[in-house]
Amino acid sequence: MKYTGKYFLLAGLFLSVAGLPLQAQVSYLAPASALVSSTPSSPDSDQPEDTVLTIKKRVDEVNVLFIATDKRGKFVRNLDQKDFAILDDHKPPQSIVNFRRETDLPIELGLLIDTSGSVRGRFDFEQAAAAGFLQNTIRPNFDKAFVVGFNGHSQVMQDFTDNATLLSAAVHRMHDGGGTALYDAIYRACHEKLIKDHEDHPSRRAIVVVSDGEDNQSEFSEAQAIEMAQRAEVIIYAISTDDSGLILRGDKVLQRIADATGGRAFFPFKMKDIKNSFAAIEDELRSQYVISYHPADFEADGRFRPIEITAFKKDLQVRARRGYYAPRQ
Repeated sequence: MKYTGKYFLLAGLFLSVAGLPLQAQVSYLAPASALVSSTPSSPDSDQPEDTVLTIKKRVDEVNVLFIATDKRGKFVRNLDQKDFAILDDHKPPQSIVNFRRETDLPIELGLLIDTSGSVRGRFDFEQAAAAGFLQNTIRPNFDKAFVVGFNGHSQVMQDFTDNATLLSAAVHRMHDGGGTALYDAIYRACHEKLIKDHEDHPSRRAIVVVSDGEDNQSEFSEAQAIEMAQRAEVIIYAISTDDSGLILRGDKVLQRIADATGGRAFFPFKMKDIKNSFAAIEDELRSQYVISYHPADFEADGRFRPIEITAFKKDLQVRARRGYYAPRQ
């Protein structure tokens, strides 16, 4: 019994010491989840090695979706890695992991429609155009989308589904009236629906906002809405409901949000232009590239790291998100 007791004592000490390196590694890598989620993850305790590898990949690898257009604004879909230069935090990446077209990557899409009283004029036509967009864009058993109507408050009219009929019905159930909390709608859609702790199956995440951009009731600010979209790696497209023909304050808001996330803002003047705007977004979602790389001199300091992608050919224009937030150690 005396020797048996010593054996178990030594075995216990060995296991305690052996467990320290793994615990230290997890505590160092865990902040990676802050890049894409503000809520703690719940990994499977039976597979700690898989959890560590997944988190480490999020720290070391950056994925950026972007599009390239010619001088006439047409999408260019036959380019290679050698046609572009990229800077992360003003420095070339340490290494490029992958470069490919993303036309066959699934889409996770949020449609946010402003139902406030200020958009009453063309509301019925916008509903019809939005429903048609979802029917043309969402592929069954592959893509999925959700629909939110917002005025002073946001309401999920249809949660994630690949059923275009359900999505269309949700759009048509909306009724206009009330104030406008645009920033809250964007923030909550990104935080509650699109932010990812980690991804087993990569996807493209986008939001289409239909609004006049005139926010008057949000708790969150424009800057906070943009930051949450950047943390969730969401591209935002905006379609203005303003038909005045003037550049109003709300139009500038929509443009800033789209620019900051690598999206695009549309300002349709005629009703037929609304449908054309949705068609342009649909086309763009099928015309993207993605580059994956390891950034140089990376530090988990929580700060914003700017990204710049340029094309070597002078006639090409590149549009991508402006950067990302590093995890905080």
